[in-house]
Parts: sequence; C-alpha cells; structure tokens
Amino acid sequence: MEITKYSKVYRIIHWTIAISFLLLLITIFLRLTWMNKYNVAAIIQDYMNSANQTLSEEQIIALAKKIRQPMWNWHVYIGYVLVGLFSIRFILPAFGFMKIQNPFDKNLSAKVKFQKWTYLVFYFFVIVSLVTGLMIVLGPKEFKKTMEEIHVLGIYYLITFIAIHLAGILIAEFKDQKGIISRIISGTKDIE
Repeated sequence: MEITKYSKVYRIIHWTIAISFLLLLITIFLRLTWMNKYNVAAIIQDYMNSANQTLSEEQIIALAKKIRQPMWNWHVYIGYVLVGLFSIRFILPAFGFMKIQNPFDKNLSAKVKFQKWTYLVFYFFVIVSLVTGLMIVLGPKEFKKTMEEIHVLGIYYLITFIAIHLAGILIAEFKDQKGIISRIISGTKDIE
C-alpha cells in the first residue's frame, strides 16, 4: 500500500480551492433559494403594501436585483480567485510542485485510473466554468446568454465531483489509506 503524502504547496492550493468552491456554492444556493429575485421582490411588495406605497412590478424586480447585487459581486470575485488558483495549479507542475494527473500510465490499477480520470474531467469542467464566467463578465454582450446557459450547468458537475471526492476520501480512510484526511490537513512527512 502506497501512502500518499501532501506537500505544503499542495495543501494550500487544495484548501484554498475547496474553500473558494464552498463560497461559490453558498452564493449559488442563496441566489436559487432565499435570495431569488422573485422572493426578494415579494418581500418588497409586501412591505410596500403594508406602507400603502406602490411600485410597478418592473421597479420591484429592479430593486430586488440591486439588493442581490453584492452577493453576485462576491460570486464574481471568488471566480477571479479561482482563475488565479487554477492558473497556479496548472503552472506548478512545471516547477516540480504537484503532479499532473496521468491516467494513461499502464502501471496504474483500475481504481487509480478512475481517480485520475475523475480529476481530469473535473479540471475540464472547471476550465469551462471559469472561461464562461469570464466571458459573462468581461466578454462581448452577444455571447452573454449562451455563456450563462453553459455556466449554470457547472452546479451539476461541482456537486457531483464533491460527492464523489468525499465518498472516495471516506472509502480510502476506512480501507487502504488510513490517515489520508489528517495528511491533507497536516501534511505529515512533506514530500512531492
């Protein structure tokens, strides 16, 4: 049984990416639930009715969007952070830090090949999400709607990857890689 060891650089990148994804998920969750523009508009409408004031539906939706804007700004800022983190993640192997996932190695078991393919597919979808996110914010307006439609699909791969990742970690912890959780936190015996 080969014990995986994680360098300090690896752990820093891993955890900053993980926290960034968690924060992105929170902004997505809030925008789809409590902070949905229609929910916020309904709260505004209730208040306006209780105060005997009126606004058109368009005005109320515009106000709801303004209330939600700071949350959207955080989503964008975290997206920029992820662009930087993944750029670093993909550059580090050139300097001998971290490794590129290679599922084509003939000496790998089926399990390890599956793990490596999972990461490559995840990286592909992350790149698609980051590029479409950048296009939404910085790109030409004629592509915005198409980029948004693609970008929104990111929630599905992200939640799927997190579930597979956590399940794999728990299986490894309780089967053949005892201590993997503590190693990704503390980095026992840094080498890589």
